Amino acid sequence: MNLEFFSATDTGRVRDNNEDSVALDEQAGLFILADGMGGYNAGEVASQMLTGFLKAELGRWLRETEGQAAESEVCRAMEICVDNANRAIFNAATSNPRYAGMGTTLVFGVFAGSRLVLGHVGDSRAYLWREGALRQLTRDHSLLQEQLDAGLLTPSQAAVSLNRNLVTRAVGVDEHLMLELTPQDAKSGDIYLLCSDGLTDMLDETTLAQLFQAHGQLPELGRALIDAANDYGGRDNIAVILVRTSENTRHRRWWAPGRA
Repeated sequence: MNLEFFSATDTGRVRDNNEDSVALDEQAGLFILADGMGGYNAGEVASQMLTGFLKAELGRWLRETEGQAAESEVCRAMEICVDNANRAIFNAATSNPRYAGMGTTLVFGVFAGSRLVLGHVGDSRAYLWREGALRQLTRDHSLLQEQLDAGLLTPSQAAVSLNRNLVTRAVGVDEHLMLELTPQDAKSGDIYLLCSDGLTDMLDETTLAQLFQAHGQLPELGRALIDAANDYGGRDNIAVILVRTSENTRHRRWWAPGRA
């Protein structure tokens, strides 16, 4: 499976600093997005620690296996690397008063042949655009999602809830962490979107699908997504990773630096 990448982060229209972080390792088929939380720029520290750690450690293991690892081995490696990163961030948060309480969400993916394994913690999301339809692949680890699942809120009530950003899992806030893994088949022509809640809090799925339909090139689509989120208020940092699969192109990477 050949891959084309785009990634970008944006501060948004309200925040002064950017606590979102992205990382790519094209050779390893690895892509990572994190949305940090915590005062005194500690969220930025947590998200950058996480993406840097996973790119270095998991990326190295994936390159060393040269695509020969079984899916179960890939899943186990993802779990081990996230667990190690979680402990590193937790130890930093508990040993340095400036970083107390810091943590970060996570959504990341590893391609293994014609399969994709997604992992996530928190409310950063993954979507699939396939054959003209958009589908959410991850389920938020959040209080809002739990209230929806329990029937305590309707989707319309959830859209205006004050609990939108209360996550029930995050990397670095506890010594132990449960990573959710979602393996699935990948097809040629798929476009995968990984994003922070700075995008999805501003844009509903109908608007996201319209943007996918209107923009065929990844850089054009990625910038359109970020611009639309800012046009709707840009109340938080925005991070986007796009990955397109194909059978007849080489790896291409499009990267846009974070914008203030």
